[in-house]
Amino acid sequence: MKISSVRAYLLSYPFDAPIHLRFHGGERTILKRDAMFIRVETDNGLVGYAPGPGSERARQIVDTAIAPFLINRTLADPDALRVQFMQGPGTDADVAKTYCSVEIALYDIAGKAQGLPVSEFIGGRVRDRIRLYASAGMYLPPEACAAEAAAIANLGFTAYKLRTALGAERDLDTVRQLRVTLGPDFDLMVDAHTWWRLGESNYSLDTIEQLAGEMSAYDIAWLEEPLPPEDHSGYLRLKEKDLVPLAAGEHEPGEESFLDLIRTQAVDYVQMDVCLQGGYAMGRRLFSEVARSGLRFAFHSSGTALEVVAAAHLGVCWPQMVVEWLEYPCYSSPDRAGMYPFPLAAEILNEPLEVDRGQLTVP
Repeated sequence: MKISSVRAYLLSYPFDAPIHLRFHGGERTILKRDAMFIRVETDNGLVGYAPGPGSERARQIVDTAIAPFLINRTLADPDALRVQFMQGPGTDADVAKTYCSVEIALYDIAGKAQGLPVSEFIGGRVRDRIRLYASAGMYLPPEACAAEAAAIANLGFTAYKLRTALGAERDLDTVRQLRVTLGPDFDLMVDAHTWWRLGESNYSLDTIEQLAGEMSAYDIAWLEEPLPPEDHSGYLRLKEKDLVPLAAGEHEPGEESFLDLIRTQAVDYVQMDVCLQGGYAMGRRLFSEVARSGLRFAFHSSGTALEVVAAAHLGVCWPQMVVEWLEYPCYSSPDRAGMYPFPLAAEILNEPLEVDRGQLTVP
């Protein structure tokens, strides 16, 4: 079968009114959420789908570099096509990353051609379910964050990630109130990536170490990106203090930096947005390194349900002791708690994802 069409559609959901997220020393305003929907078709009528970066630059790359390369090529082995592409247009790093998003649609078609789900085609699943951590908590005051987390827990989730940067005392109070509200057996993840993005209001290293130590009393699952992502040696020094588990990876620029993060064992949990940072092929290589290093992996995912299920198909090819978690963005609706409305995140799929007791059953 030959590839006959490669299309990238930019989707956008403008908010009814700007959303203002206030934090320590600043404010972030969000006007809309964007996403990319990739559709690849072959001459025998098979269609594959993939998520992609929600940017005009990425769409231009698909239209001008990836589609011309793929159209009229035989799709028998996605890996072989990738090797050829990387020797040509893929020598550009941005082009290569975008191709790895499109490649998910190629795996989808290849699986359909053999009557197999993607997971069986990219390694073979060893389980059917993967643990989810509900992701919301956008710089909410302590009481509001605890109320949101309780509402999300009532949906059946057993883990919750919050973004916090309200100042050290209020950050700690937020975690304390979450633990009181949710009880001792609920997993809490603290995303601290704003701590080093506040300019003159950045948290000092002493403050970060003190907060990490104080948060350990509330048994958090991990502290995510409390330091700039390139500071692997700083992460290692903080990890060696054995205060709380550390997580990082979503801002790593490429495979070499991921490998340094893993091989130096600078964190406890390696994170990667597999749909945006290198695709299935790089994910599989990194999982092997994570396993050899005795670390754990947790998917980062901040987009649509298509991104979630695409990552899940790779995750279930590895045991939970290696690939432990998958991020599940919780968007709000009139009858559902979440960070803000983004209805097309779910509407992108014909059928809703099957979530039960905090786990996703992978179709």
